[in-house]
Amino acid sequence: MANSPSSKKRARQADRRTVINKARRSRVRTFIRKVEEAITAGDQGAALEALRAAQPEIMRGARKGILHRNTASRKVSRLHHRVNAMTA
Repeated sequence: MANSPSSKKRARQADRRTVINKARRSRVRTFIRKVEEAITAGDQGAALEALRAAQPEIMRGARKGILHRNTASRKVSRLHHRVNAMTA
């Protein structure tokens, strides 16, 4: 338990950041899920549109520290490959 004033403040800040980070992580996951649902439905147009919306959101998550930079790039790359494979 936090005792000193500075540790109490850090605990409050951590609580606020946890809520914000949870919302951001959820938002990123939602965008990824929309792309994956479009891919499984077989609708390449919808998948491409969802990917165009998801890519900046994923990279924003990396900038904000929700995802590692390489993890974000890997997710975008794999989604992109899956959408492009729908034409073949």
